[in-house]
Amino acid sequence: MTSDGATVYILQCADGSFYSGLTHRTIDERVGEHLAGNGGDYTRRRLPVKLVYAAHFQRITDAIATERRIKGWSRAKKMALMREDFEALKQLASRAERQR
Repeated sequence: MTSDGATVYILQCADGSFYSGLTHRTIDERVGEHLAGNGGDYTRRRLPVKLVYAAHFQRITDAIATERRIKGWSRAKKMALMREDFEALKQLASRAERQR
């Protein structure tokens, strides 16, 4: 299923923090790795994790760019994305621009 492109995902960790990642495999396989403690140091120390967002991209370059962008976002902006609240995303983006 994900042999073409990649999936960008966000996990909510047991401590309430968010982890953003990217996978070429199915999202179920990757989340399973995280839950088994094989997903990296950050999530291993914050188990259990829960998938809260996933988006598949046909082009790997688009997935990489999206993951990098999300990693730089505030918690509020990530939560707006998870809710698919695109109006809030726009407002948070313009607020961040004004603060620069």
